[in-house]
Amino acid sequence: MRRSGLLLADAVFNLTLGGLLLLFTRGIIQFLGVPAASTRFYPNILGGVLFGIGLALLIEYFRRPDGLVGLGLGGAIAINLCGGAVLGAWLVFGRLGIAVHGRIFLWALVILLVLISTAEGFNHYRSSRQPSAGK
Repeated sequence: MRRSGLLLADAVFNLTLGGLLLLFTRGIIQFLGVPAASTRFYPNILGGVLFGIGLALLIEYFRRPDGLVGLGLGGAIAINLCGGAVLGAWLVFGRLGIAVHGRIFLWALVILLVLISTAEGFNHYRSSRQPSAGK
């Protein structure tokens, strides 16, 4: 079974971002320059979801033919594009009062989400167009 390095990169990205949101402290907020929340509840819930997605991607990456199925490439693309679109919309229309370095960080996330989804989609399209060796 061929394993996608993009799937592994996406898993690491989700685990990292999810872990940061699980640890959503004042220091992390100031370091990243992202909007503060009145409670850590929503950032922690989002962190848990992203961390879970990262684990699902790892399960898929290391899956054996008879093993547990994790989150596949299509699901990862959908999640990344939806998350990037919502974050991009907030940055354009949300009137967020955040520092310049926070805007740069968040726009970098949007760009990374779109780029990794595009690369995953292109990689899948390219590999699905190649004839199978067994046919």
